Amino acid sequence: MLIRKLGVFIIETVQVIVFAISIFLFLYLLVLQPHKIKGESMEPNFHNNQYLLTDKLSYRFDEPKRGDVIVFKAPPDYDDEFIKRIIALPGEELFIKDGVIYINNAPLKEPYIPQDTYNLPGKFSVEGLHITIPQASYFVMGDNRNHSFDSRNFGLITRDKITGKAWFIYWPPSTAGVISVQDYTF
Repeated sequence: MLIRKLGVFIIETVQVIVFAISIFLFLYLLVLQPHKIKGESMEPNFHNNQYLLTDKLSYRFDEPKRGDVIVFKAPPDYDDEFIKRIIALPGEELFIKDGVIYINNAPLKEPYIPQDTYNLPGKFSVEGLHITIPQASYFVMGDNRNHSFDSRNFGLITRDKITGKAWFIYWPPSTAGVISVQDYTF
């Protein structure tokens, strides 16, 4: 009788553990994934060693939008992942002139970075060069513009390289919260 109860207990415990692991793997592989911010390229909005959850599901049903903070496989070898903000969308024309980013010939207003930020061009986005963003491609930049390795240097990010959208900061607890969506006006 005791051996039978012990056997039932072990079987039920194994079932609960397998069920919990299955739920965890489902969430981790298909819905949410944790990421650590490495470096200062997203200052002042995201900080080195913060942890966030990436929503891997929403881009299966919707297109990435300007201002979304995304996690993507980083060029050139795509072994690491970067966290940057989408600046220009497919079909748009972008250029940087005198430190100002222009989208379709209108200056981009970015309330999440200091007003006096001077946007340096790069190897890919040469000063004054008009770049038309192809379909399924995005121009991304770090919020800490002068200390970010981003599309200005390595070029466009294709949609298939996007892991997900940064959704929630969970560590440290003092900075925890949902990541706000930016509203752009030209």
